[in-house]
Amino acid sequence: METSRDDYLESTRDLFLERRFFLIRASWCFLLHQPARDCILCTQSRGFLSLMNLSLIPEELRPSAEKVRAAERITEADALQLYRCKDLNALGILATAVRERKNGNYATYILNRYINYSNVCILSCQFCAFAARKRDAHAFELAIDEITAAVQDALVLGITEVHMVGGLHPTLKKDWYLKLLQSVRALDPDLIIKAFTAIEIRHLAHRILKTSIADTLATLRDAGLGALTGGGAEIFDAEVRDELCRGKESAEEWLEVHRIWHGMGGRSTATMLYGHVETLAHRVDHLRQLRDLQDETGGFTGFVPFAFEPQTEILAHVKRASAVEQLRNLAVSRIYLDNFDHLTAYWVSMSLPLAQIALSYGVDDLHGTIMEEKIFHMAGAKTPQEQTVTTLEHVIIEAGRVPVQRDSFYRHLGFREPCRSLPRATPQAELACV
Repeated sequence: METSRDDYLESTRDLFLERRFFLIRASWCFLLHQPARDCILCTQSRGFLSLMNLSLIPEELRPSAEKVRAAERITEADALQLYRCKDLNALGILATAVRERKNGNYATYILNRYINYSNVCILSCQFCAFAARKRDAHAFELAIDEITAAVQDALVLGITEVHMVGGLHPTLKKDWYLKLLQSVRALDPDLIIKAFTAIEIRHLAHRILKTSIADTLATLRDAGLGALTGGGAEIFDAEVRDELCRGKESAEEWLEVHRIWHGMGGRSTATMLYGHVETLAHRVDHLRQLRDLQDETGGFTGFVPFAFEPQTEILAHVKRASAVEQLRNLAVSRIYLDNFDHLTAYWVSMSLPLAQIALSYGVDDLHGTIMEEKIFHMAGAKTPQEQTVTTLEHVIIEAGRVPVQRDSFYRHLGFREPCRSLPRATPQAELACV
């Protein structure tokens, strides 16, 4: 019987995933000197493992590999060397060793709903295709009733988090923001409201509430704020920020907001927007500043890097980061950020198929159902607006991992053991939320 092209491609992909999983799982088991009790490779293939040693790691990366095996911190010079490494598989092996040590074989996702309440903004960041002036044709501003209706619909579907960010709106008042938080919290007191970037907090403090950042955060928390988002970090270097987002907060100001929030017992995520005008040294410096603040506060729950979408006229000449570069950045981040427990592959930016592969490059989280996202899609992203639980679990299981639903703080809420026979995801699965 003649084999169709689609069947051939699918069987080839399955074989690739199986062999890749074998090599990476075997490699990290050996690196850690910790054979997994549930790993058939460890229990039946010790002869193969003894032959591997560190032979899959290039000579120049052996010092970093030894540090990974000993659970020691790598330096900025080590990180820069990792970034320059062309051996993507070696990076995957090292990153997977770190991921396994921290999170075992679990891969998480969250049931969440994204809401961008407005894109009206007083800033004009060079890279941003989302922001608008009030009179621009693509400007929008949701009413609180519209927002609560969307959240109510999503609660029926089981979400545990609503994620809300917007532009620096010139006319919305203090009462509007407080009523927004209070109205959403009233729908379900257990729902985590993860909202506002550091620059939004500074905008609210200085222009709207006209009080200190600490007092602003306390007021928002009393109204229902449960966690801060990590947006707006971009790249911390001052010259890069001047070229990318002139007029936005400085790195020190971004870090200050999160430091204060962490000091109040709050938690937040950290991000990096890469693949534009920055150098590899700029990326390492960005990671260093995040690691330093995490050493100080321990308040970051996870790291979420994403590639730049070059759709604005000013930066249209920038070539989008390749799949290899995105995987390399995730792997180096996982190896360097030893005090971050979790690394998320943001499928909205990188696509779900690539996010699935990223599970072999240090990633332990695929973010969430999202349901609606505007910032990256207005910048040109072609990924779906949402994912289903079925689809997220399918890609996790297919990658050889155990899917687990998490909450906003990466705590496990429930998991399903992977079955031997994987269900085939339907074409509609990426386009509708269940």
